[in-house]
Amino acid sequence: MSSRGRVFAIVLLVAAVAAGVVVVGVLATRGHVPATAKPRSGHPSLTIYTGVRTDAEARALNRAQRLYAAKQYSAAAKIFNRYDSVEAQVGSALAAWPSGTVDRLLELQADHPKSALVALHLGLALYWERHDSDAVSAWQAAVRDQPDTPYAVRAGDFLHPQFAPGLPQFVPSFQPPLAIRVLPADRRLAALRRAAAGGGTHAKLLYGVMLQQVGMPVSAEREFAAAAKLAPNDPDARVAAAVGRFDKANPAKAFGTLGPLTRVFPHAQTVRFHLGVLLLWSAQLKEARKQLTLARSEDRGSTLGRQAEQYLQALGGVGTG
Repeated sequence: MSSRGRVFAIVLLVAAVAAGVVVVGVLATRGHVPATAKPRSGHPSLTIYTGVRTDAEARALNRAQRLYAAKQYSAAAKIFNRYDSVEAQVGSALAAWPSGTVDRLLELQADHPKSALVALHLGLALYWERHDSDAVSAWQAAVRDQPDTPYAVRAGDFLHPQFAPGLPQFVPSFQPPLAIRVLPADRRLAALRRAAAGGGTHAKLLYGVMLQQVGMPVSAEREFAAAAKLAPNDPDARVAAAVGRFDKANPAKAFGTLGPLTRVFPHAQTVRFHLGVLLLWSAQLKEARKQLTLARSEDRGSTLGRQAEQYLQALGGVGTG
């Protein structure tokens, strides 16, 4: 494995990003491949997000995804075929690969022209058929039309394979209240939404973190920005606003906001830690190591200090040359 590949694996492991991300490395400059070209081996990857849902269909879709990942396509199809939701129809189309998959996804796109879910998987099916430039167009549509979805985030992985999969997440230097931590995910999201509506800085930050976790980066950025406006002298709030601005198409937006905070808050552990995380996401290993080391030195025993230590231990000798 290359140094870049290893660090991306480290990022995923330590940050607990969802497993199964496959970076296919498509470049927008590639030309259209003739339909006579031999399709790529295996099935296109399938990613259906059910978020905090716990209903019967959500459980069934998750079970079908596990079967699909285990290459039990017929068994997965039987579950997907029970439901009429767009998620289930996409699953059915992928499970039938290659028989009618692209045509079915094109039909779904006609019915749901702004669906990032459909555009993401249409792109994957087209990529598997070696229609690379068409795949790129589909992924670009996913990001453009529904940016506040996990499907747009996933499409961004394929459009920008030079970055680690997913998006860097803000880690607060404080813990949520116990009454929030013990709630199941669906109730926790609702409780955080209510608390954030009340206007507290920490409440907005915690709600923003939850929004990041369920794949709503635009909404998360909005909450972080509101927190920073409320508390411009709070390093957590200012850092969260910077992290929320991270965009693989324009990473300078986040770095240009976060970098100057090292002078505004010279001893705030959160600044160095998150600068290190953004650098890791960008595969700038030497600088990431430097920032994470500085973060750890501020307070080894804190949440951020311990997580910085995890990153540094996992990095080992990668990127020291």
